[in-house]
Amino acid sequence: MIYVMLGLILWILGWWVNVRLANGASSESTLVKVAVPAIFGLVIVVVWELMVRGFEVNPVILPAPSAVLERLGQEGPTLWADFRQTVLKGALSGYIVGALAAFIVAVIADRSDFLTRGILPVGSFMAALPIVGTAPILVKWLGSDWESKAAVVAVMVFFPILVNTVAGLKDTNTMQRDLMRTYAAGYWPTLFKLRLPAAMPFIFNGLKIGTTLALIGAIVAEFFGSPTVGMGFRISTSFGQLALDMVWAEIVVAALAGSAFYGMMTLIEKRVTFWHPSQR
Repeated sequence: MIYVMLGLILWILGWWVNVRLANGASSESTLVKVAVPAIFGLVIVVVWELMVRGFEVNPVILPAPSAVLERLGQEGPTLWADFRQTVLKGALSGYIVGALAAFIVAVIADRSDFLTRGILPVGSFMAALPIVGTAPILVKWLGSDWESKAAVVAVMVFFPILVNTVAGLKDTNTMQRDLMRTYAAGYWPTLFKLRLPAAMPFIFNGLKIGTTLALIGAIVAEFFGSPTVGMGFRISTSFGQLALDMVWAEIVVAALAGSAFYGMMTLIEKRVTFWHPSQR
């Protein structure tokens, strides 16, 4: 029970430290903003380790973080190959294709009220389709390699980005548009100099939603057919072999990749939309 007691003490101590930091005089400093989630995450991992040891949890049920870390070190080449197949080939390529297609269709729809009224309801319907239904169909059509995973990702990210882009392009008021008309600006100058900059917060909202959907789509699609490499393939086979430490190692890699992708998009958003009130 010593591990359990240590875990409870550490949890209380970590909670107290974070409350003091979050409510202190320096709570708005960059250091504190980084330290609070870092301490919280570290405490969770250490308490997890202590509780698993204290209650002697079967590794098949829940492996200790130390076992997952050991597996990460042992299976580095395998994890890198899975990362390259799933993230760099499937998720990233599908994300780029889906985002570009969504932007082009949004600009085309913006020029027609008929297309705008028709695409948005269809987009909402398509976004509600379950991935477990569309993924096997696309895998059947395009084969089991990364191309089918990229297609699944493209379909998943297309509609959130499309809907947000169309909404953003409408986010200019009458006075702003009238001002552009007084300068004799046509559609394209108005689009690039007024409406597109005004739509950037909406566009980046869709792009950030797409970062999380992309990785999920690529991994789930691999459950329905893939070569002997990839995160989804490894999770499925490792679970069947009761190698839960390998499953958790893949989850850690996927979580880090998804967080890095989302963080990168957030940094780009801050640079592009520095003028927006949400970034001040």
